[in-house]
Amino acid sequence: MNFFNYKDGQLYAEDVSVQQIVKKVGTPVYVYSYKTFQRHFKVFDGAFKSFPHITCYSCKANSNGALLRMVAKMGGGADVVSGGELFRALRVSIPAHKIVFSGVGKTEAEIRYAIQSRILMINMESADEVRTVAKIARRMRTEVAVSIRVNPEIDPKTHPYITTGLKKNKFGILWEEARRLYREIADEPFLVPVGISSHIGSQITEMGPFIEAVQSLKGMVRELRREGIGLKYIDIGGGLGIQYKGELPPHPDEYGPAIERELRGSGLTLILEPGRVIVGNSGIFVTKILYVKKTPEKRFYIVDGAMNDLVRPALYEAYHEIMPLEQADRKKERVDVVGPICESGDFLARDRKMPMLPPGAVVAVFGAGAYGFSMSSNYNSRRRVPEVLVRGKEFFVVRRRDSLNDLVRGEIIPEFLKR
Repeated sequence: MNFFNYKDGQLYAEDVSVQQIVKKVGTPVYVYSYKTFQRHFKVFDGAFKSFPHITCYSCKANSNGALLRMVAKMGGGADVVSGGELFRALRVSIPAHKIVFSGVGKTEAEIRYAIQSRILMINMESADEVRTVAKIARRMRTEVAVSIRVNPEIDPKTHPYITTGLKKNKFGILWEEARRLYREIADEPFLVPVGISSHIGSQITEMGPFIEAVQSLKGMVRELRREGIGLKYIDIGGGLGIQYKGELPPHPDEYGPAIERELRGSGLTLILEPGRVIVGNSGIFVTKILYVKKTPEKRFYIVDGAMNDLVRPALYEAYHEIMPLEQADRKKERVDVVGPICESGDFLARDRKMPMLPPGAVVAVFGAGAYGFSMSSNYNSRRRVPEVLVRGKEFFVVRRRDSLNDLVRGEIIPEFLKR
């Protein structure tokens, strides 16, 4: 359920007309619903209420400070994959003891930052990383709680670009090597093995792969316990899908109890890393039709939003529903919705049946809260767009539109070129 609905033929975000936001802020713009984000987080977190757990929101899905502050106020934690995301989480008062640091390429500076911040644990993804963390911990003479991200070799049946749990993927460590590394960690004076982690992929719409992954991890925990290595946490990552185009992913009320049944009596605390399932349908991307272009083969809606603003369609051929802000009984036609960027791959939709709209009409791209703004860029020296949070009858600009000076901030022209 989300709080984007039509009222009297106009698209509303909660109790605010999206057209009203456009009049004040312009297009393109991201619009988020406070009630939707809050509801999704509470429903997901509440699905595990009878089992010890920490819901660590995945910052990579959308790291806007206002949304992260909402997570903090609802008692959530954070899954971070960079020093920048760790900074963002700490800045809005997400407790360090509810933060896990994942990712395959942590720098030494990022590892030091995580250790100094005393986060819950570092999820390590290679033998080299284990040794690097051990070296830094010895140098700092500080105990570091760690976990290994194990690759369970499970096919999540999702897009190949967002599959992360197969042997061919760059993520995680196969169990035979992971078991040996746990022994190595146990012998290190400043490393404390506290958890085991996995993440098999994103936008998963079936329960089977999740259950299979948890069962696999349980077996690994048992083996480690027999060797005298007792763990506290089992981190099963995120990946629960949402509806973009008719998908029927499991509801958290089905997902939660199914995972709990597998872990009952284990003595473990469950760590979850939801991202898309919380924020995906909490946001829309709003863009205006600049021109309607017709060729013998095609009809194009050329909009002011582009692949630098929302890259998922170009990157994954991802589907997003696109609807006009004003409902009308119009004849429909097949169109490509394309942006101004000088790339043939700059599209938001291809061969899509849409109402016949004139230049100046504004449309909303749904399901854009996750991996929308967080993957945006300044390609073609385009200014990154503003983000707006709606709460009831009010809306707040929670990130302003880039200025032209923002585009060149940090650039330095050498003196010899100024002469």
